[in-house]
Amino acid sequence: MSELAATVDAHLTAPDRAHVQVSGVTLRAQHVRPGDLFAALPGTRVHGADFAAQAVEHGAVAVLTDAAGAEKVHGVPVLVHADPRAVLGRLAARVYGDPSTKLAVWGVTGTSGKTTTSYMVESALRAAGRATGLIGTVETRVAGRRLDSALTTPEAPDLQALLAVMVECGTTDVVMEVSSHALRLGRVGGVGFAVGAFTNLSQDHLDFHPDMEDYFRTKAELFDGRARTEVVCVDGEWGPRLVEDATITVATTKPAHWTATDATVSATGEQSFTAHGPDGVTLDVRLSLPGDFNVANALLAIACLRTQDVPLDAIREGLANVQVPGRMQRVDEGQDFTAVVDYSHKPAAVALALQAVRARATGRVITVLGCGGDRDTAKRPLMGEEAARRSDVLVVTDDNPRSEDPAQIRAAMLHGALSVPDDERGEVVEIGDRRRAIEHAVSLAHAGDVVVVAGKGHETGQEVAGVVHPFSDVDALTEAIRGATR
Repeated sequence: MSELAATVDAHLTAPDRAHVQVSGVTLRAQHVRPGDLFAALPGTRVHGADFAAQAVEHGAVAVLTDAAGAEKVHGVPVLVHADPRAVLGRLAARVYGDPSTKLAVWGVTGTSGKTTTSYMVESALRAAGRATGLIGTVETRVAGRRLDSALTTPEAPDLQALLAVMVECGTTDVVMEVSSHALRLGRVGGVGFAVGAFTNLSQDHLDFHPDMEDYFRTKAELFDGRARTEVVCVDGEWGPRLVEDATITVATTKPAHWTATDATVSATGEQSFTAHGPDGVTLDVRLSLPGDFNVANALLAIACLRTQDVPLDAIREGLANVQVPGRMQRVDEGQDFTAVVDYSHKPAAVALALQAVRARATGRVITVLGCGGDRDTAKRPLMGEEAARRSDVLVVTDDNPRSEDPAQIRAAMLHGALSVPDDERGEVVEIGDRRRAIEHAVSLAHAGDVVVVAGKGHETGQEVAGVVHPFSDVDALTEAIRGATR
């Protein structure tokens, strides 16, 4: 305890208990194991210290909290800090042996492309013979074992424990998505990054951030010196603001350290391009993922990998073989039209995804799209507008309504969709039931058309009124195609 107090300059309420040993950290009382430090954080509705007695009963040997919380803790020593959340990551890192110092941690942040870029980097590292771990929206992988992800970036104690397990399993490199929530809430505190990468920024999470400037400043925290190497895509308006003298830049639309030329798309959606880097380095790349944005994601991955001297052959192999669940994922049941599931759930991401499929469609683009409840409400009409403008048929449906009235969410989307002039949009249909919406889209499809089911991607559940029902866009789309072709 004395060592932990010194690590974060916290006050130890019981100096005579300074010798107490801490073997783990958690901020959930129900998850406490004997020997744990319980992090009792202040919240908007309740204080974590209200659960301190439960934590002590389960075996907590100490508590981290603020002055208000300390008054509610009895029977164990307390570390008191004015901002316990801000120091929780460093404390957890110390308890678990500072695991990020024994790993190469690759952090990817941005609004869109985090998952795809992370999978690209991880695939190339595996091709290079590295022992990899992956932490992100879709899954966590440890030594080849897949774990479901509850959060894009785990809470600080869980993250540090996970990194420690990866060290024990012989992992050399960990690729992780770094969300703005993770940065603002200190989840990556205590993590040292070998590489920090930025994809792009567009409207999202304005239920959490007051405005885009705050959203950007939070993302920029990954580039405050905690990453030894910084790689930034400068195609948009936000990336250039992160560039310092030592920053490695990437762009598909302007000069940068890494650029791309000769991009081509095959009839099946595969892409090829040539990457050009410093000192005349070139790399011919083949991707199974369509869309200009995936050229940018691949270029960012290449630039990151080359900063750590990953061989070009391994990068080429990794990119050629990468598969990303729910990201422009093809569903092929032998039908004569293209069917795609994509996670795009932000206005800019919807626009980019539909532009990508439009580029290779010989027929119509038929889109199924909903918006999540209890999230940024301002993006709903914008998503409806972007989808209506780029689709021949748009089926507005439910996503994860959560605690909200699904009809009101759809109404906001429809307002945006129908604001597009008649001669600039396709047909707009409302079908609340997502499975029926997908079946309707498939029933409309003919040879050469593209059906895009957007918004949920890899997810395997649909949350309605607090209950998560099993639901997979990939499975629903597969079943609809099979049913239509019988």
